[in-house]
Amino acid sequence: MKMITKRGLALCLLIVAFLGGLVFLTVSLVTDGDSWVMQPYNSYVYYNGELIGAGEITDCNGTVLAQTSDGTREYSDSLTTRLATLHAVGDTKGFISTGVQNVYEAELTGYSVLSGLYSVIQNGSGNDMELTIDADVCNVAYEALSDYKAGCVGVMNYKTGDIVCMVSTPSYDVENVPSDIDTNDDYDGVYVNRLLSGLYTPGSTFKIVTTICALENISDIEDRTFVCTGEYDPGSGTPIKCNSVHGELTLKEALAKSCNAAYAQIAIELGPEKLAETAKELGLTSSVSVSGDITSSTGRFFLEDGDADDYVGWTGIGQGDTLVSPIAMLRLCGAIANDGNAVSCNIINSFANKAGEALDLNFTVKETPLISEQIASTMKEMMRYNVEEQYGDYNYEGLNLCAKSGTAEIDDEESHNTAWFVGFMDDDDNPYAFVVVVEYGNSGSQTAGPIANKVLQALVND
Repeated sequence: MKMITKRGLALCLLIVAFLGGLVFLTVSLVTDGDSWVMQPYNSYVYYNGELIGAGEITDCNGTVLAQTSDGTREYSDSLTTRLATLHAVGDTKGFISTGVQNVYEAELTGYSVLSGLYSVIQNGSGNDMELTIDADVCNVAYEALSDYKAGCVGVMNYKTGDIVCMVSTPSYDVENVPSDIDTNDDYDGVYVNRLLSGLYTPGSTFKIVTTICALENISDIEDRTFVCTGEYDPGSGTPIKCNSVHGELTLKEALAKSCNAAYAQIAIELGPEKLAETAKELGLTSSVSVSGDITSSTGRFFLEDGDADDYVGWTGIGQGDTLVSPIAMLRLCGAIANDGNAVSCNIINSFANKAGEALDLNFTVKETPLISEQIASTMKEMMRYNVEEQYGDYNYEGLNLCAKSGTAEIDDEESHNTAWFVGFMDDDDNPYAFVVVVEYGNSGSQTAGPIANKVLQALVND
């Protein structure tokens, strides 16, 4: 009798263990099945470690950017388009981690818990994805950047959050990968999408942040005047040099002329705590999400109570240790244009199976208030004044541009500067915000500005 009892107990334990394992396996299949399937040894999806089973990827006009044909992953017929859209689309080996082919590889193959890889096995490829980017506009951006060592261009509809241009250089031809890609300095950082993953000293574009902080915290800031003698001496440490002797300036004039002396004074008056709080509220120290699943690098703002006045002053003009992601600055400019509200960034226009039935990627567009409508209106007016009085409307004909340039000094060599140009079109028919960053670009307005003009003109006029 005792023997039967022990055997029964052992059998019960085995049944419990079996059922527990079955539950664990089922849960794992639901939660991790896509990871199991998306392994390089799965011949339905990969060949020689390269993705082949994904569906078609097109731009917003239906131009094919990537597709599978006869078991081979093929890209655009245009070399320029392959180069210009590489970082948005991604490569077949997953080196470009933020490309849609890598982030959405399981979805593109059509994998599901219920049907597995039925679509790939039956059709030779999976689900199709249409992106929001315009390949023709990306081509213009790539060609404009190709004269420089590295950089990026981003353009976004600030009403919808759709990204119409996402270009990063250097790039390479995914159908003819250079043999020296891992050893040639010309390809440094080639797998990095600089719009999303690059972190840069913001230079004078950070004066947008300091201005917003001042408008929020200094009640009479718009009524004050500042005197620029060519530098500002905080009383200790290193004097903050200015790019000219500007004399007496209002806040609006100080932003237009990018006066370091005035902005160093403002930053020191505001203090580290308020500047740090504003940088955080504006999203510059957070990652930016694109379509819910693609994330940018997290910006860094190194300023805290007790820091010396000269360091606070340099930080307030964008020359401290602050590092900003270009897409975070793009999002901020879009919020200024959109009455203070930042719209979720998106790069996917539609997603469907081979039968044309829409599929859901569980992405919802949201608006996040960054600043008040009143401050957004003031910033819009000031950034418009920048173009009218400093950069010249004639250089941006018909764009009704609001902008701010930045020239971030990396070292003592002027040619090593990082050039920035950020802003938006104040135009209900063309609601586009933009960011241009050029490494080793010298001057923001002279280098990055013309690139922004070429891209925006192509977008609204061609």
